[in-house]
Amino acid sequence: MPNSESAKKRLRQNVTRNGRNRAIKSEVRGQIRKVRAAVASGNVEEGESAFRVATKKLDKAAAKGVIHANAAARTKSRLSKAVKGLKSK
Repeated sequence: MPNSESAKKRLRQNVTRNGRNRAIKSEVRGQIRKVRAAVASGNVEEGESAFRVATKKLDKAAAKGVIHANAAARTKSRLSKAVKGLKSK
């Protein structure tokens, strides 16, 4: 348990930020799941629209520092490759 006032405030801030970051990560993971499900089912239109939303969420999460910028770029690249592979079939 924190003893000083600054440590107590730091704990409050950490709890708030942890909850916010978890919510953002959860949204991103859910959207990625939607893209992968659309690709697996072979639905091109749904896959493309879900990919656009996933890209936006990944960029926002990276900008806020919730996930690393390179991790967001890597995920976007892999999802893009999957969606483009779906189009070519």
